[in-house]
Amino acid sequence: MTIIAFIGLGNMGLPMARNLVAAGHDVRGFDLSADSLEKLETAGGTPASSAASAVAGADVVVTMLPAGKHVRSVYDESVFPNAAAGTLFVDCSTIDVDTARAVASDASAKGFAMLDAPVSGGTGGAEAGTLTFMVGGEDAAFAQARPLLDIMGATVVHAGASGSGQAAKICNNMVLGISMIAVSEAFALADKLGLDRQKLFDISSKSSGQCWAMTSYCPVPGPVPTSPANRDYLPGFSAAMMLKDLDLAQQAAESAKATTPMGRKAADFYAAFVEEGHGALDFSAVFKKLRGN
Repeated sequence: MTIIAFIGLGNMGLPMARNLVAAGHDVRGFDLSADSLEKLETAGGTPASSAASAVAGADVVVTMLPAGKHVRSVYDESVFPNAAAGTLFVDCSTIDVDTARAVASDASAKGFAMLDAPVSGGTGGAEAGTLTFMVGGEDAAFAQARPLLDIMGATVVHAGASGSGQAAKICNNMVLGISMIAVSEAFALADKLGLDRQKLFDISSKSSGQCWAMTSYCPVPGPVPTSPANRDYLPGFSAAMMLKDLDLAQQAAESAKATTPMGRKAADFYAAFVEEGHGALDFSAVFKKLRGN
């Protein structure tokens, strides 16, 4: 049994923590939400009064936080000062590459091993324990964390050195954001041309238009029964979260002097969609904007 401090029990963090509890680990969680702490306790975890108290005595610290500034402050103020020697840090937040590398460097300077391990798979994957983990960090730290990551995910890939997990996540989600807009445009055009949606799906899903946004997360009701389009775009992954990842990709592109014109256009498109008040909808709801309803 491993003693795990889990900081950040939101829509993703809470089910991940519960899966660790179900596997027999001692999970001591902290979140600013009293409701999340109560749910963790109901699942068999131990609510902590602060991030610092959760970290004290832990073998592993897992963080799942909204942005780089939160990761930086939690590690500086609560994790580094209270972690015992040999504690492994695993940050599952999706943050900017520069901050991920800086915090990992600070951890190393203090004698700690740290992994950046952002996830893909949404809340459904978090609940089912089928997330994909993209992991950056040293080989030994990855090997130490692997048994815990395998509990929370179905696919665990060591992407490379510190920051590589974040780099893989934002590159992947840039592809996803761009492709969802393209698929949505295709269905909106098909509607205008009088082409049946199912017919377009049957053709495109088996030919050169095939992609995950089409076959697994189709943005129109019907062809893929499990997609959010069939439940009024209740989010598995919200438009606001997609915008966050696209903005991170653009930040990384600027830092690396990379050319990403379609990524920039996708970020601008989602920014407009969110500004119109649709940030809480699933990111596939951009079809509604393109369709004009």
